[in-house]
Amino acid sequence: MTSAVLLSGVTFVYLFSMLFYVLWLLRGGEFWGKAATFLSMAGLAAQTLALALRWQESYRLGIGHAPLSNFYESLVFLAWAVVLIYLVVERRTGSRSPGAFVMPVAFLAMAYASFSPDVNSRIQPLIPALQSNWLVSHVVTCFLGYACFTVSFGLGVMYLLEERGEKKGGSRRGGFAAILPSAEILDELIYQSVMLGFILLGLGIITGSVWAHSAWGAYWSWDPKETWSLITWLIYALLLHSRLVRGSRGRRTAVIAIIGFASMLFTYLGVNHIPGLHSYLK
Repeated sequence: MTSAVLLSGVTFVYLFSMLFYVLWLLRGGEFWGKAATFLSMAGLAAQTLALALRWQESYRLGIGHAPLSNFYESLVFLAWAVVLIYLVVERRTGSRSPGAFVMPVAFLAMAYASFSPDVNSRIQPLIPALQSNWLVSHVVTCFLGYACFTVSFGLGVMYLLEERGEKKGGSRRGGFAAILPSAEILDELIYQSVMLGFILLGLGIITGSVWAHSAWGAYWSWDPKETWSLITWLIYALLLHSRLVRGSRGRRTAVIAIIGFASMLFTYLGVNHIPGLHSYLK
């Protein structure tokens, strides 16, 4: 079995996992929740194998590089990272409800990758700018940070829904609201996810700067990708600063987490259409 075939199957596994999480959230029932978690874990295991196979295939072709070199591979790795971080959160909290908000991102990333032109999905030699030992450390830290921010986005949406439910129903928590964690728990989970993502993205920016110096002769060139990475990092820095210095919690934290996710998406997807040093990532 090739990595491409396995990754195609993973896309459908994440689709059904997403649907089962939504069904569990809307209808309840332990079966849907356990099935959703099982499919997420099975999809992650299959995707890990697929990434390893793709890496091995690149060596058989005489190219030999980690599967992190183009837009297609970055989408696949993003989906992998999102599911990994989400499952860690689910395991730690014992709550499956964030899956209904996080797994759609993993599925959409895989679905978007599947529509990439065949030339982009094929294993290709690295362009000169990517022929560096910094490739793996830079991409892995950035995308694990993106995954943390994706989880914080899902938690932020959940917080706003929970807050709305509490305003309508007072202290009574029934139906949909009864499945969601309390606002206090969601607030703490948003903070923890953002803190980890903030550190990882910071490491990604640092490794990227060192790599840029060796590739282009300057640590920082105000390239659109660099600039928006910094903007995204500063948005989350604002969230952490507001919490640690001013004690801000609740709705403001959730809203900034959602704004930060929008900035992250623009950094990853939107900036690719602006001419710059990172234009090869289209």
